[in-house]
Amino acid sequence: MNNRVTIYTDGSSLGNPGPGGFGVVLLAGPHRREISAGYRLTTNNRMELLAVITGLEALKRDGLDVTVYSDSRYVVDAVQKGWIYGWIRKGFAGKKNEDLWRRFMRVFDRHRVRFVWVKGHNDNAGNERCDRLATTAARGTELLEDTGYETAAVAGELPVSV
Repeated sequence: MNNRVTIYTDGSSLGNPGPGGFGVVLLAGPHRREISAGYRLTTNNRMELLAVITGLEALKRDGLDVTVYSDSRYVVDAVQKGWIYGWIRKGFAGKKNEDLWRRFMRVFDRHRVRFVWVKGHNDNAGNERCDRLATTAARGTELLEDTGYETAAVAGELPVSV
């Protein structure tokens, strides 16, 4: 049984904040799966992070060797440079997207995950496909509520529009 999985991810927002979406392509042996969703009000960073989370949550077994390709420095650097561990130690004081980072850590710890940063819009087929999935989802007619973002915006912690 193959324990190696490749995940391509991308997230985007049409305005920051604004409608947004994410796209994920999972590859495991001969299997391929695409996932996307759109949200009515969110940010680019939230969609980039949610793409990675969704990809990892879609894995049916624990303990896999996972390579995540992302064009998000926000996500890749937070893990590769260890920033996330400092944020955890400090209780995420002053950090945005705490809800998603906590969700990320719950699924990240279930696998051996390696991140590879790819330059966006640079002819990487996996990243380009995820970008199309994300932007199509963001332009959809049945957008979901990003409750973590919208709750913070209503509480006055975040801007509601640009």
